[in-house]
Amino acid sequence: MFISPFVASPEPVIRRLLQMAELKPGEIFVDLGAGDGRPVIMAAKEFGAYAIGVELREDLVKQAMKKVIEMNLQDRVKIIHDDIFNVNISMADVVYLYLTTSANEKIRPKLEAELKKGARVVSHDYEIIGWKPVKVERFCENSFLGFPTHTLYLYRR
Repeated sequence: MFISPFVASPEPVIRRLLQMAELKPGEIFVDLGAGDGRPVIMAAKEFGAYAIGVELREDLVKQAMKKVIEMNLQDRVKIIHDDIFNVNISMADVVYLYLTTSANEKIRPKLEAELKKGARVVSHDYEIIGWKPVKVERFCENSFLGFPTHTLYLYRR
């Protein structure tokens, strides 16, 4: 079920969200709605995590896998072509969301049912209604603009 359109997160935003989540080497990172694979690739390459991306659109899955293979990250990154509601995420230390507020509302029961205590959830621009964020940061990816252009949310289960 498509619950949100694909819009790529800029790399500085991804990096900041992963820093906010304090993603550590060896942890398991899950991107629900992985798109072109940027977050999972960065999580593996720069942070040393094991990364799993779940994406419904076959064209995006192929695009992400091509990048993973080109960067020789197959041992650290897995892209799953499936609906995010079908994939068990109980192993995740960090979950990445760039959906919409309404999509986050739909995914919230899954997060609540499956995530282990202490797991972190980071969301780009859209809050999870009913959850209290540990941190909210207004982030400016482009210093030329001089004002925050993104809102980043960190939650902890």
